[in-house]
Amino acid sequence: MTMMARLLRVSRAGYYGWKKRRNQNYPLSTPRGFRDQIADDVREIFAKHNGFAGVRTIATELGTRGITATLYAVRKTMRTLGLVTKYRRAFKRTTIADANARDRSDLVRRNFTPPVPTTYLCGDITYLRTGQGWMYLATVIDLSTRMVTGWQVADRMTSQLVIDALDMAHRSGYVAGNAIFHSDRGAQYTSAALSQWAENHDVRLSVGEVGVCWDNAVAESFFSTLKLHLLYERKQFVSKLEARTSVGEWIEAYYNRRRIHTSTEEIPKKAMDDFLTTPVTTAAQAA
Repeated sequence: MTMMARLLRVSRAGYYGWKKRRNQNYPLSTPRGFRDQIADDVREIFAKHNGFAGVRTIATELGTRGITATLYAVRKTMRTLGLVTKYRRAFKRTTIADANARDRSDLVRRNFTPPVPTTYLCGDITYLRTGQGWMYLATVIDLSTRMVTGWQVADRMTSQLVIDALDMAHRSGYVAGNAIFHSDRGAQYTSAALSQWAENHDVRLSVGEVGVCWDNAVAESFFSTLKLHLLYERKQFVSKLEARTSVGEWIEAYYNRRRIHTSTEEIPKKAMDDFLTTPVTTAAQAA
């Protein structure tokens, strides 16, 4: 053993200590034992989100599995497993205010957690860089469930892009009568065309301040998450078709149906479906 220790350049005490730790099963009641117990779940959740799940996301998803873990325990477990979360980057803003647009009020006032789905919505537009030129993504997000209820991609940033996204949400039954739709003060959101659509569909329009990201924080956060997932290792999509397809698949297959949102601790589509299929609580009754 002395010869082996010399060859490995470790002390005898160090070797036996390593061997003891290797064969030791830590009691589940100890912090180390608990972290060992949740390690497989942490690794599985991290892989499920392709390396984009942070401490809070993993802790939230562990909770849905009946495991209550502190952020510290999750962080230590991730460190032990060598799991490093991919982080967000800044992205280009798209708000270009219309100086001639009529003024509108802020009806949301940063209340981004309303209790009733389909009544409070928010929207925004972001740039998508492709090898064939710019594309633009407009979204409609339900503030209660965080589900993306409407979206549209086009190669022009117009008010029609916003209307198409709202039409998608409305046709799907995700816009209640007298609902509030909150956005920034960009020209697309203060246009006469959008005002007419809102009047025809019994929707109240609300706007935040230009350049104040917190006034539309939910939409900003969504775009940041989307670009983190789809453009982390590259600067652009290969083509406009790829941008449209990738965005659609990510929103519908992953974000709405697989990702547990940390603010609601639920999968957005499931939360919306549960609300709409519960006869006692409907948007009409809630209003």
